[in-house]
Amino acid sequence: MQFIDQAVIEVEAGKGGDGIVAFRREKYVPAGGPSGGNGGRGGSVIFVAVENLQTLLDFRYNHRFQAEHGGRGGPNNCTGASGKDLIIEVPCGTSIYDASTGALLEDLIEPGQRFRAAEGGKGGLGNQHFLSNRNRAPEYALPGLPGEMKVLRLELKLLAEVGIIGLPNAGKSTLISSLSAARPKIADYPFTTLIPNLGVVRKPSGDGTVFADIPGLIEGASHGAGLGYDFLRHIERTRVLLHLIDATSEDVVGDFITIQQELKAYGRGLAERPQILALNKIDAVDRETLDLEALATELNHRSYAPVFIISAVTRTGLEPMLQELWGILDQINAAEEVEVLG
Repeated sequence: MQFIDQAVIEVEAGKGGDGIVAFRREKYVPAGGPSGGNGGRGGSVIFVAVENLQTLLDFRYNHRFQAEHGGRGGPNNCTGASGKDLIIEVPCGTSIYDASTGALLEDLIEPGQRFRAAEGGKGGLGNQHFLSNRNRAPEYALPGLPGEMKVLRLELKLLAEVGIIGLPNAGKSTLISSLSAARPKIADYPFTTLIPNLGVVRKPSGDGTVFADIPGLIEGASHGAGLGYDFLRHIERTRVLLHLIDATSEDVVGDFITIQQELKAYGRGLAERPQILALNKIDAVDRETLDLEALATELNHRSYAPVFIISAVTRTGLEPMLQELWGILDQINAAEEVEVLG
């Protein structure tokens, strides 16, 4: 399945039905009067967030969506049928923007959350509506109003509590495959991962926590370089960032600084997000020539974040790192509960 996380579509609500001109023609009713009914309301376009979708692939080739028109009014004061609303299902985490202004219209995060993107047109009034003492036989009615039409930009931002970030080939895909049942493509060359991968990691309590493996960032990613700009949005909703650093790199500190600068340049609060640092690939490091503990201490002084020395391949050091992650997430959840109660 292709991973499509952006789409531009056109939605149009249904037109309201026309009102009609009609008069009662019944036996033994000499003065029946006007009886033209109103037109029915046009259908609206409604977006609904669902859990069983993970991509915007459905909008890759279908760019236009239209709701049903309202029915024409009938005689005997009968109102026309209302047009059916058009329900469009999107993945949880989809943001809906006005394509012309760039304004955010709605953020669909919770399953079942709905957003009425285009309102159906009102039905026109039939001639019975214009009956008055001065006009006992109105011979005119109103047409239905057109429905709203909008061009929308859909943008999917994955819902994950922990975002795994780092330079290409830092071992992010290996880590998420070691922690969860996710099986992303793994190889010994950069940019192996071309799409974000999600994996569920079980807490000791049995609850599942969603981790997102974000494709490798490079210098300039926040300004469009490499793949990073396309996928930085997917860590906007994360609560904690797990920054994976290749311990075999020639400039470990420089790699750390590069990613931090990109987070800061991208903005949206990513640089202030709680972080954990992990020096990965220690199974491939000669400890006699590289002092990993001293390196971890230097990174800690620069980031004020906890630093762990791990190997995603051999699963060395993963448990203490996960315990720290669970502790941070528990603190965030507790703070949110206090804020809600307060």
